[in-house]
Amino acid sequence: MKRSVQAAAFGLSLLFIAGLLPAHASSAAGADAAAGAAADWTSHNGTSDETAYSQLRQIAKQNIGQLGLAWSMVLPGESTLEATPLAVNGVLYFTGTQGKVYAVDGVTGKTIWTYDPQIWKIAPVAMRFSFGVNRGAAYDQGKIFSASLDGRLFALDAKTGAVIWTAHTIAPGSYQTVTGAPRVFDGKVIIGQGGADFGARGYVTAYDEATGKQLWRFYVVPGSPAQNAGDPAMEQAAKSWGSQFYKIGGGGGGPWDSMTFDSELNRVYIGTANAGPYDPESRDAAGGDNLYTAGIVALDANTGKYIWHYQEVPRDEWDYDATQQMTLADIVINGKPRRVLMQAPKNGFFYVLDRDTGKLISAGKLGKVTWADYIDLKTGRPVEAPHDRYDAGGRVEVWPAPMGAHSWMSMAYSPRTGLVYIPYMQLGVSLAKGVPQSNGFQVGTVNILGVQAQPLDDKGALLAWNPATQKVVWRVQHDAIWNGGALATAGGLVFQGTALGNFSAYDAETGKQLWQVLAGGGVIAAPMSFEAGGKQYIALLVGYGGSTAAWGSKMNVGWKWGQPRYLLVFTLNGKAPLPPTPARDLTIHALDVPSLKLNPMDVAVGHALFIQCAACHGVNLVSTGSPAPDLRESRIALDPNLFYTVLHNGVLLPAGMPRFDNMTHAQIMQIYAYIRAGARQALNKQ
Repeated sequence: MKRSVQAAAFGLSLLFIAGLLPAHASSAAGADAAAGAAADWTSHNGTSDETAYSQLRQIAKQNIGQLGLAWSMVLPGESTLEATPLAVNGVLYFTGTQGKVYAVDGVTGKTIWTYDPQIWKIAPVAMRFSFGVNRGAAYDQGKIFSASLDGRLFALDAKTGAVIWTAHTIAPGSYQTVTGAPRVFDGKVIIGQGGADFGARGYVTAYDEATGKQLWRFYVVPGSPAQNAGDPAMEQAAKSWGSQFYKIGGGGGGPWDSMTFDSELNRVYIGTANAGPYDPESRDAAGGDNLYTAGIVALDANTGKYIWHYQEVPRDEWDYDATQQMTLADIVINGKPRRVLMQAPKNGFFYVLDRDTGKLISAGKLGKVTWADYIDLKTGRPVEAPHDRYDAGGRVEVWPAPMGAHSWMSMAYSPRTGLVYIPYMQLGVSLAKGVPQSNGFQVGTVNILGVQAQPLDDKGALLAWNPATQKVVWRVQHDAIWNGGALATAGGLVFQGTALGNFSAYDAETGKQLWQVLAGGGVIAAPMSFEAGGKQYIALLVGYGGSTAAWGSKMNVGWKWGQPRYLLVFTLNGKAPLPPTPARDLTIHALDVPSLKLNPMDVAVGHALFIQCAACHGVNLVSTGSPAPDLRESRIALDPNLFYTVLHNGVLLPAGMPRFDNMTHAQIMQIYAYIRAGARQALNKQ
């Protein structure tokens, strides 16, 4: 640690002893000025420290009641909105559902330019592999960097939106997709990809910011012996896999979301996904850990060479990705200043690592976690609970579910309070291998079925977490589970939107709600703050959806397909009216053709085929309104000829509906029969 930081931390420790600062306050004097974003917000979580913290304090606890809407922007054609806008010199940059990039004047709301990667035209097959979603962009040296679902990475001129260069980050025909925001550092831009659920071999790639030339690539998992030869990191990892695993799949691990650049140590930290296939027996019958999946890997920023790793879930079989945000901070633990990396991955524990060495400092349960009893601080390994694994046979119930106790939604760290603000979820799941059930869904050979055992199951919360003591300081309970990311500010505030459409500001010390508005729709994105013309603003994208469809009724809160999507920008004394919006509606307005006779066999086969549609239209036809409509309510799905034209010919490709020209007419009509049966059943229940 630099000498000045050491001295500052020591000086602040005297204030702790004197009782002049709260026990959970920041660990480094001047940290409030050094951490987080100032007037500009240039990365998904503000800056490279990934704190999602704003140094701006014009909007504060004392005047939050004066916060009002400065302006709003309706975003036609968008559905799921997960991005956090960037702000550079008063201009906002953000991405939409299919990776469209917007540049908008942050004071007036006037559109400056847009860029559409036109996935539907360039790579329509990629649209079948994942629901449309994009988590944002990055800015550096006059360029906006963004990526599209089909794996293209773009450098755009920040003033004009003109394409400077394009890099293809995944191979043609791959099942991999890109949904995360790029990160930039030292003239490089880095991006990962998803595909672990298909078993694809994951990696991250760094490109030259100026030219798009590939500079280095790091694979998360080993390949064949020939591919591993001469690479110590891959040779080490290969020992934790079966000798033939690479012949049945690529191993997974794809880092589909967060990456963090450490400017002090010149390192990049990569959060890695689950191993693939899901069933660990198929990866290594001998019980190997399957490195470097479900953990964190530190790489040299110049070369991409392996430095250290910490695996949070050895031999993962629960889809416990560790791709979540990794936040850097200097905090005091047991009276000693430590340079740490903090993460709340899917598995329900909060980890604090020494980022110099990768060694575990502490780990605590955020809430209901049953797959492991605790993390052994000596070995760094989880002490698993008895009967937590389904690969031994039978069905098991575990918390958290594959959605995680914390997913991609941004957590925020405030150096003023020393607390981390985490969007938490309490969701349990029943897992079994090769036991299909009509009310669950299947991933590979694993059947996933939601369970509810306690009143707080299937609900979310905002937690204020003390990383030094691994304890909850305060908690705000939410009625729905899939809520937005957090923003902390130097004004002593924490902002968060919810699935039910509330956008609130809380006292960062106590959790008391100080301000709230109705956002006009469900919120899953994180807000951000910027300054323009001497005024502080808060910006938020409103657009519920994403992977909600895979959980059907558990995440359906009543937002219908076609609900307007917005960008909202707030400031002190803002007077603009909030946009009108349809109310939430949980009634299924099913349509039917009473004269249609249905063949039960066609309905059953159509149910099985519908798995290809469920990620967007909902498991068992229960849509959450986004990223696609409830087909029981759809007039397109009422007409068999129109339905076939849409699915097979792809007439709605530009609107985000994939083309399934690999299906026969008979198969599409069987899906049609399943939808019609589901609509009729919904009507009969009313």
